[in-house]
Amino acid sequence: MEYEIRSDTGRKRTVNEDDAAVFVHSEKRTILAVIADGMGGHKGGDYASATAVRMIGEQFMSADKEVVTEQDWIDLLYDAVVDINQFLYTTAQKDDTYKGMGTTLDLALILDNHCVVFHVGDSRIYQVTGKAIRQITKDHSFVNVLLDSGEITEQEAEVHPQRNWIMKAVGSEKSIVPDRYTFPLLSHSYLLLCTDGLSNKIEKEKMLDIILNEDSLANKADEFIDLANQRGGEDNITVILLAIPEIEVSPV
Repeated sequence: MEYEIRSDTGRKRTVNEDDAAVFVHSEKRTILAVIADGMGGHKGGDYASATAVRMIGEQFMSADKEVVTEQDWIDLLYDAVVDINQFLYTTAQKDDTYKGMGTTLDLALILDNHCVVFHVGDSRIYQVTGKAIRQITKDHSFVNVLLDSGEITEQEAEVHPQRNWIMKAVGSEKSIVPDRYTFPLLSHSYLLLCTDGLSNKIEKEKMLDIILNEDSLANKADEFIDLANQRGGEDNITVILLAIPEIEVSPV
């Protein structure tokens, strides 16, 4: 499977508090994409996102022969998110340097012909199939609460002054329950994971245009970063773009 990762500080920030990685478990023939957007000051945000990505990667890569079924993977990753939350929360309680830190966290686990997602915060995962793009995750944000209640429209949400207020983050509370999604993967499709430094600057239709153009995957990833910066680059910008190859259909 082909993939590209890009992370940029942007034009206004001095520190990149985003982190991202793709882990390949060759023995299990499984791939895990992880993206995180830290918060809580330069030191706290950077530490929170980097720690979350590192810890989830360690748990994933240490999966042993007892991890066989999809439920085994779900249990492993769920426990990892809970452990990371507890670690970051406890660290913040003990050290004022990290007080108030937290991070968004999105995991995309590719298992054969489908994907399992864990989601906390307002980073996003999109799926592109054919000529259509859909947002898999649902933002844990103040604006999304207003949107769900019908108090504002989608157009108003895009420009709302509090659109970056997060209602849920890893490490901010004593306990966490991540959202989970499962969906099928189709041959020659794409997965896009991004932080809000990208999704706040590039609308879905333009994302689709970039992904479906004839450029290489590397050039597409570069174009996402360049365009977000051209449109202001006020935040850190991070993207993981995965190209799903031909999916093998298991015989019935």
